[in-house]
Order: sequence, then structure tokens, then C-alpha cells
Amino acid sequence: MNTSRLSTAADGLAKDFRQALRRARDLGLQGVEIDARGAFEPARLTQTAMRQLRRWLGDEGIVVSAVVFRTRGGYAEAERLEGRIAATKAALELARAFGADVVLNHVGDIPAHEDPRFAMLVDVLTDIGAWGERVGARLCVAAGPAAPTDLARLVAALPDGALGCDLVTGALLVNGHDPSAAVATLADSIAVVHATDAVAGPFAGRGSAVVLGTGQVDLPDVLGALEERGYRGWIGLEPVDPADARDELADAIAHLRNL
Repeated sequence: MNTSRLSTAADGLAKDFRQALRRARDLGLQGVEIDARGAFEPARLTQTAMRQLRRWLGDEGIVVSAVVFRTRGGYAEAERLEGRIAATKAALELARAFGADVVLNHVGDIPAHEDPRFAMLVDVLTDIGAWGERVGARLCVAAGPAAPTDLARLVAALPDGALGCDLVTGALLVNGHDPSAAVATLADSIAVVHATDAVAGPFAGRGSAVVLGTGQVDLPDVLGALEERGYRGWIGLEPVDPADARDELADAIAHLRNL
């Protein structure tokens, strides 16, 4: 499995973006994720600021792998939906402006096919997908909080390429899903992978995140399944303890490259 495209959240490395880029470079990471709800909120970024940020990225040899945009509600929730759609479109534009092609979010509840909200969800994501195609970026929703079978059903109802999936291995395990089986279920819709580890709890949704390589996720099996499918995208890393993020990331990188 090609592990040359590794990334992590910039704000997990340092609050100062330039310092975060230096730390990413020193760790041997190739990319960082930026959060569109914080300092990178589209409405707050001037063209001058964008040029400066891109210059810093170039200086350190780091690229933006993804824009993170976590909404409070899902795309099948009518309350504040128009604002959610507009903000998602702005995040897609931001991603493209930084050279990234994915925006990461959750999809929220995926209703049953016969539920009227499912048709609304399909309409909303079709609209967002068309906007993403226009600007050159795609919304990718987390598999883990959402069941892989439900996501596959949703993707099948949408135009080709309208929606991508973010395979979050630890979240899949915690929610009672087999991460390796999820690779087969979601197949070509997988656009991003987050290699995380976890220990399952007494029932679905009650497990715990743990340091990569110390939990129950069979990462070699997951990576093998991804390689069989020809996956060549980003692998995101998420440290469990923010206070020990750099050491944990260094260990995670070594662990992945030794598999």
C-alpha cells in the first residue's frame, strides 16, 4: 500500500498555521487538513491572506489535503438547511482555492428509501455535487458514523461522482462495522481514508479511540483491501491525545510504513 500521501489536521499540530506546517514537514507528512469553521472560514479570508497562506505552504513543501467542514446538522434535516448548503458550497470553493479536491463532513441521518426525507437528501446532495463538479472539489462524508450499506445506497441514488466517502477505520469498528468489509461495500466511492484505531465497547457506538496499532482495527487487512481496489488517495492520521500529538503521529507514520 502506498503510504506516501499522509496528512493530519493542521490545528492538531499547532494553533499557528506556519508552525503547524513546519511540524508537518519535520514529521514527514505531505499534507494538512484545514478547518473551514475556524481561522479558515471563507468569509474571513481575503485574497491577500490566501496568497500568504499558499506561500507558506509552498515554502514548507506541504499541500492542503482536505478542507474539514463539520456541520451541526445533516443534509436531510430541514432546519437551517439552506444555510448548510450555502456554507458547504463555500467550503468546496475554499478547498479548490487551496488546491484540494475534497471537503470532509458527516452526512447525518440517511432515511429509508421510502421516507420523503430521502428524496430531499438526494436532491440536496445532487445540488452540492453539481456545484462541486463546477468548482473542482467534492463533498466526502464519513463512513463510520454512517453505516457503509446506507452510504452505498445513498451513493447509488446520486449522479456518478456527486458524493465521496471518507473511510474512518476506528469509527467503523466502534459503530459495529468491519472496516475491511466497508472497503468492498463502498468501493470506488472511497475518496479519503482516515487510519484510526479503536477498541469496541459493549454495544455499537460505545467504543474508545486508541493509538494506531494498539486497538482492534486490522489495519494491514484494510490497507490490503484498499490496494486491491487501486486506492491512491490520502491517508489521514488523527492523534488520540492532543498533548502528545507529535510523538503519536511519528509513531503512527512509522507503524504504517512498516506494515
